[in-house]
Amino acid sequence: MTSPRFDGSLAISSLRRLYAAGAATPAAVLHAIYQRIAARGADGVWIHLVAEEACRRQLAAADDARRKGAVLPLYGIPFAVKDNIDVAGMPTTAACPAFGYVAVDSAPAVARLLAAGAICIGKTNLDQFATGLNGTRSPYGVCPSVFDERYPAGGSSSGSAVAVGAGLVSFALGTDTGGSGRIPAGFNNIVGLKPTRGLVSTRGVVPACRTLDCVSVFALDCDDAGEVLALIAGADPADPFSRPPPADDSEPLPASGRFRFGVPQGAAAGFFGDSAAAALFAAAIARWEALGGTPVPADYAPFAEAGSMLYGGAWIAERFASVGAFIATHPEAVLPTTAEIITRSQRFQAADVFAQLYRLAEIRRALAPLWRDIDFLVVPTSGTAYTIADLLAEPVELNNRLGYFSYPVNLLDLSALALPNGFLPDGPAMGVTLLAPAFSEQRLLAFGRRWQAALGIAPGPAGRTDRHRARERKSQTH
Repeated sequence: MTSPRFDGSLAISSLRRLYAAGAATPAAVLHAIYQRIAARGADGVWIHLVAEEACRRQLAAADDARRKGAVLPLYGIPFAVKDNIDVAGMPTTAACPAFGYVAVDSAPAVARLLAAGAICIGKTNLDQFATGLNGTRSPYGVCPSVFDERYPAGGSSSGSAVAVGAGLVSFALGTDTGGSGRIPAGFNNIVGLKPTRGLVSTRGVVPACRTLDCVSVFALDCDDAGEVLALIAGADPADPFSRPPPADDSEPLPASGRFRFGVPQGAAAGFFGDSAAAALFAAAIARWEALGGTPVPADYAPFAEAGSMLYGGAWIAERFASVGAFIATHPEAVLPTTAEIITRSQRFQAADVFAQLYRLAEIRRALAPLWRDIDFLVVPTSGTAYTIADLLAEPVELNNRLGYFSYPVNLLDLSALALPNGFLPDGPAMGVTLLAPAFSEQRLLAFGRRWQAALGIAPGPAGRTDRHRARERKSQTH
């Protein structure tokens, strides 16, 4: 019997319904995915693409496990993995071929997904050594946004975001140190969930900053992101930075009702003159109010100060601790911009690290009353967007501008959820990000579900506005 042809959404809930009804099979979905990948050509998404036949062997192993009674909650669900996260038997390069190695074991997050029946399609492109927020810093090619090839996908988890946004996988794993799991979500009109530091083990992840790194989730909606997080989260005794949620972890808020949300004050500088992006964010604030929220002014200055420490302060030395020795012995193998950023850490002394640790502790303490007064703080995922040409011409300063609203988050030990918010008039999608204290993922996901329902924009390219569609039709007639 021929498998039913598949040409629909890869959302987890949608695939699960189709499988149960016999309207699609995992084999047909896999075949359709490889047709989609082939149709896109050289799109900068993949560093290592698993052969379709090898994916069928993964599926056959899952089928065998089911016959033996295994419960596989992600049976036949395709996913991708950022290529700084280990998948057993596959190369890990961190977008530096000379650094590459074949992983013996899968990172715990990947192992849990495979054990749940998910099918790994391949390893995705990234800014080299996860150093960047734009998606242009890779010898494997630039990864454009799914909306406009003039604009990058955002980074460093560029390939993972595009794989989800372009409908090549149901979800993807990324990493997030300064916004790499959120910026690409915003530019590609999908959800990016950055969990609390340590909630998901980072063993098997090439470190950027080990004290800040998080494994993140890209998905089409909050339900999918939450389901994946539930599977990959958990204490790992072999990871010294792993930590379980508190025993009194609060339940998620109900799907309706009044709430209070923080609105950053003094954050206009973060738009860098982009009036269209500022207008999108103003519309988001109005939409949160219409959903029952009461806005609460929140001084953004402490957040901006904390964020400035990530690349402008001593934390850059932690990146050097991770890959500095490799750069020193293989200078020709590292992109000049990546090497310049990481090696600038040599200007800092040990005393600088402690001074900034003390200041960061003061900022966290000063912000504590804010979190007691609001359910979440909403910020732009990014305050502006730049073209690939812009970023190649000015790679450091413009990249740092993209991180104005994302850099502080891991330094301040916050949970974050990036959500779609609309489109620039002539450019990519833009998003908003919800922030709350550590271990607030369920609360943020509850609000994220309300947000996506009210926004009414389909994820990925399907969410283009009529104006975008009209512009495309016009360009095709000339």
